[in-house]
Amino acid sequence: MQLSLCAVGRKMPDWVQSGASEYQKRLPAQWQFKVHEVPQANLGSAAQNKIKEGEALLNCVPERAHLIALDNRGKSWSTSDVASQLTRWQELGKPVSLLIGGPDGLDEHTYQRSDQQWSLSPLTFPHPLVRVLVVEQIYRAYTLTINHPYHRA
Repeated sequence: MQLSLCAVGRKMPDWVQSGASEYQKRLPAQWQFKVHEVPQANLGSAAQNKIKEGEALLNCVPERAHLIALDNRGKSWSTSDVASQLTRWQELGKPVSLLIGGPDGLDEHTYQRSDQQWSLSPLTFPHPLVRVLVVEQIYRAYTLTINHPYHRA
């Protein structure tokens, strides 16, 4: 499975790079997990920014990719749900890309273009923190699928 995280924002603080890479390096090498960053738009209005960022996000995903939008309008998944999703994504036989919008979220077109919508929480998180949370949850779900003791719930 080719798995990628496409996120708005560049030059993340060191703690984000460190936290995300810690879990990223634990993922299976055959997943070819990559993080793609696109610049945050600054066009004036939030609506214009979201459209520009959405276009950039969609341009960074591989062709035929299965898209998962990280958005508070999405469905909440438990860790075991994420593990089930991972198994399902591997069975799809195509690239999988997780999309994280900018401070104003995802535009409607990008949200509707996604194949699935995942809400991490009803809480609002800073976008840099979302990167770390998502990679950790992917790793945690992976450990469930291989019966590794990392997840102890």
